[in-house]
Amino acid sequence: METVTVSPKFQVVIPRKVREVLGIQVGHKIQVIAYENRIELVPVRSAKEARGFLRGIDTHVEREPDRA
Repeated sequence: METVTVSPKFQVVIPRKVREVLGIQVGHKIQVIAYENRIELVPVRSAKEARGFLRGIDTHVEREPDRA
């Protein structure tokens, strides 16, 4: 777990290890979400980058008999 310090301008630096793992680079957009008692930073991915990220998942769903 990484710890950061909030600057007088309320800025934080995303640690290098985290940036590298998530592929965050200069100019990338990050969504900021206040959730319960924490702040979540979520990288915004373009539709082109997200294409195919669900490839290979099992899409079979058990259906009720009247839903055939």
